[in-house]
Amino acid sequence: MPLIPLEDTITIALSATDRHASARWYEDTLGFETLYHADEAGWTELQTRTAGVTLGLAEQAKPAPGNCVPVFGIGDLDSARRVLEQAGVGFDGPTEVIEGMVKTATFFDPDGNALMLAEDLTGGS
Repeated sequence: MPLIPLEDTITIALSATDRHASARWYEDTLGFETLYHADEAGWTELQTRTAGVTLGLAEQAKPAPGNCVPVFGIGDLDSARRVLEQAGVGFDGPTEVIEGMVKTATFFDPDGNALMLAEDLTGGS
């Protein structure tokens, strides 16, 4: 039994210099569908062709290709974080909240690879 109850969703987060142009490329090239652009958060999310898997594009002036951060859906991020911290898992700073959108927390595996938990605050999941 895992320590925390992950949901059956995963978001693959990549950096991009122009999220809107990148989203069009993913639509035209791979057949993904843009779900939304959250311009105030610098984030675009696309539905891949795989159920439960979305692609998130984070706008950055200098993208860091190869710096992929898997983002796992979770129903109660605060409880999951407490459980992971009690198990000795390290986090990268405090939990971040974008009101009405998402709550996220980045943590690390034993090799220092970044992973993220995300709780949907839109009421749509």
